[in-house]
Amino acid sequence: MIQVEKAKIPDIPQIHKLINDYAQEGEMLARPLSELYEDIRDYFVIKEGEVVVACAALHVSWSDLAEVRSVAVAKDSKKKGLGARLVAACLEEAKELAIETIFCFTYQPEFFKRHKFIDIDKMELPRKVWTDCFRCPKFPNCDETALIYYAGETT
Repeated sequence: MIQVEKAKIPDIPQIHKLINDYAQEGEMLARPLSELYEDIRDYFVIKEGEVVVACAALHVSWSDLAEVRSVAVAKDSKKKGLGARLVAACLEEAKELAIETIFCFTYQPEFFKRHKFIDIDKMELPRKVWTDCFRCPKFPNCDETALIYYAGETT
């Protein structure tokens, strides 16, 4: 049975490898171990036994804004709905925290659009969300798609 759970300290090295394998391919922003440990409460994981096969994070940016980030699924575990389960967990946690606006930067916009995210111009987002961008090797020529989700909207 697929179970989404909050990450624990022993999961961090596996999360680090999963994210940074995609980062090496230019598909997401790398995350240093120190940041993963500091932000452990942001992360959800799905494991097969003791092996982390998927992860995602909900990172709170402000009182009314959070980001879904670092959605990564092991290549041999793709097409099983794991990413969808993790995004749903992030959106549910945002609801529990009373955060109504959630955004993401992604190379997989169609995946997020299936979860009711919609396109937004990057420049419409507050500058605060760009904090991580300065570490990106593609900055300032970002080629990711910005999407936003408004909790409570049914369209």
